Amino acid sequence: MGEIPSRTWPSVSTLTAPLVEGLIARRGDLDLGVFKPDQKATVIDAGIERPGGLEAGRRIAEICLGGLGSVRFRSASSPGPWNWWVDVHAGSPVLACLGSQYAGWSLSHGEGKSGFRALGSGPGRAVGSGEELFEELGYRDRADGTVLILEVDKPPPAGLVEEISEKCGIYEDNLTFILTPTSSLAGVVQIVARVLETALHKAHALKFPLAAIIDGAGSAPLCPPAPDLLTAMSRTNDAILFAGQVHLFVRAEDPEAEALAQRLPSSASPDFGRPFGEVFKRANFDFYKIDPLLFSPACVTVTNLRSGTSFHAGKIHSELLNESFFGKFG
Repeated sequence: MGEIPSRTWPSVSTLTAPLVEGLIARRGDLDLGVFKPDQKATVIDAGIERPGGLEAGRRIAEICLGGLGSVRFRSASSPGPWNWWVDVHAGSPVLACLGSQYAGWSLSHGEGKSGFRALGSGPGRAVGSGEELFEELGYRDRADGTVLILEVDKPPPAGLVEEISEKCGIYEDNLTFILTPTSSLAGVVQIVARVLETALHKAHALKFPLAAIIDGAGSAPLCPPAPDLLTAMSRTNDAILFAGQVHLFVRAEDPEAEALAQRLPSSASPDFGRPFGEVFKRANFDFYKIDPLLFSPACVTVTNLRSGTSFHAGKIHSELLNESFFGKFG
């Protein structure tokens, strides 16, 4: 698949270490909770007991990107109720998005209602996750400390922290967990900031050679949070599905670049057309019954650096966006 030599890639854990330190140093004005259960791993609360906020979410999104990307807020000039957008850029998009930001580490501990389930994202994946993706990327990180971001509303149990420590080969007191519930402002920002990652993930699923993806940027509207999980989940997904915009820069043949552009938009999926909350209900709340290729930006431009030709597909679906952001699905 055109593997990029790992020696060209830095340690995402090392790059994010000062970003995590900065988040902790500013916990007061960012309204974050920071504590050490059993005096071991550090836990940063960005929306459970402490409210966190937009700036906390922006900083956490950059940590998710392994310190290889920038996340900024922008006020849109076009009229409409959703004027604030999240802009994302990553100069090494494959490593930043797939090697770090993608929520690919399935974590679990215990059974039933008392059990803990989460998908881990961030630099820690490249250290301890057993995902096959890292074999494809030809990349593994080694560091004395690392960080995982969990989209949950309670801290990970001690048994799971111990297991992650063993898999990473890192002492527990050198692990940091950042918790961003979907219903929180920080959670909303860090999820919407995955707009570029969804394009990279879908390109990978379409078997487009990752080594051909040179650079990328994306943007999506900042959606309003919601207290119930289903509505919050719908709005964060719909921000990308209905209004996400991505520009990829690739080195390929024009037919390959054009085919990628045509297949990347969310509207290419047969499950596209209704807010995600409705789609999820229709699938009896089973993610595996939803077309995985649905999760992608609304519109995409692919520029082929070999020829200078650009290909565009998809569009912003304002009516569906308004229906989602004003609606309730819980």
